[in-house]
Amino acid sequence: MNAPPGNGQATGQEFGTDTLARLSAALFLSYMAVALSLPVIPVFVTGLSGFGNMFAGLAVGIAFLSTILTRNYAGGVADRLGGHVCKRRGLILYIVASALCAAAALPTLPPSLAYAVLIAGRLLLGLGESLTIVGMLGWGIGLMGQPRAGKVMAWTGAAMYGAFAVGAPVGLALFHHFGFGGVMAVGAMAPALGLLLVLGVAPAPIAAGRRESFWRVLGRISGQGAAVGLQGVGFAGLGAFMTLYFLHRHWPYPALGLSLFGGAFVLTRVFCGHLPDRIGGYRVAVASLAVEACGQWLLWSAPDPWFAFAGALLTGAGCSMAFPSLGVEVVKVIPPQLRGAALGGFAAFQDLAYGATGPIAGLLADHTGYGSVFLLGALCASAGSALTVVLLRRSRSEAVVG
Repeated sequence: MNAPPGNGQATGQEFGTDTLARLSAALFLSYMAVALSLPVIPVFVTGLSGFGNMFAGLAVGIAFLSTILTRNYAGGVADRLGGHVCKRRGLILYIVASALCAAAALPTLPPSLAYAVLIAGRLLLGLGESLTIVGMLGWGIGLMGQPRAGKVMAWTGAAMYGAFAVGAPVGLALFHHFGFGGVMAVGAMAPALGLLLVLGVAPAPIAAGRRESFWRVLGRISGQGAAVGLQGVGFAGLGAFMTLYFLHRHWPYPALGLSLFGGAFVLTRVFCGHLPDRIGGYRVAVASLAVEACGQWLLWSAPDPWFAFAGALLTGAGCSMAFPSLGVEVVKVIPPQLRGAALGGFAAFQDLAYGATGPIAGLLADHTGYGSVFLLGALCASAGSALTVVLLRRSRSEAVVG
């Protein structure tokens, strides 16, 4: 199979859904390295003599910090060497990082050294995540063409969050039977299978053209980035505090809200993933952020668990399409030779929102109750919807002038 000519704007004649499915399946497998470990890292760390919850939180969070700090690097690799090189490097790093984390469970290691090895593995995992995601987007859009960028982003998100949904219970089951080392051994094997899946996929062409600094590119997409960051507040707040909110109010089925959120998120990506390409990213994003805001308002004001479940469902449906919808508009305004840097920077806005929401929402919850977490999410999603309306009107004005 030969790479398409030109700048990779093929629309599917050369590469169809089967190619995207292979790339997405490889991403799903690679993200299992992240998802399997998340619920068991705190258990492993707190089991080390002298290491408590603070160190457990650091071990979890440092991978996400590494991801944020390396988005620029990943974007540069994708633009200079191609998305296929970027993603394959990420998959290899996932394997190495998981093996390193598995080594932390060796019984001969003293606790301090075991923790240091674990942290090193988590840092590599964050870098692997940056390369894999940016590479996936660059490779997929390069093969499928800009007109199908929304579909590529929708499938990317479905693969990631599908892995999270499956990986957490599987990771806990593996931990129970095989310990932390067994979990991370499986975490190394999953991206290895993903690497085999993509070996036969043709590379996308590398676009020629003038490069710009990462910060200049970031400035060009700051509006779309701010909107997707505002969306991420509700996502992160629900993930962190939904269960505690239910327990505090003595409501039954505290885990059901997260399941409804996750199910709505994935199903909306599956059934609505074509909409940004068909009717425009900004229009879908305005509606998505409004739906998320309604869900967050419902959660904040819920008089009983059933209203809260409805709020979680709406939040998941609203959050689902915000990233691919706004990402489509990023791809439209950025030339192909800067696409990797732009998508890496765009994702960093969402990463930053995820990282900042936890401590800010935690402070709010401590002082004003768990409901205020969802009030914050509702205000941010409403602001994001309003901002996207402004971006939509600006794009229409520029189109008329052009």
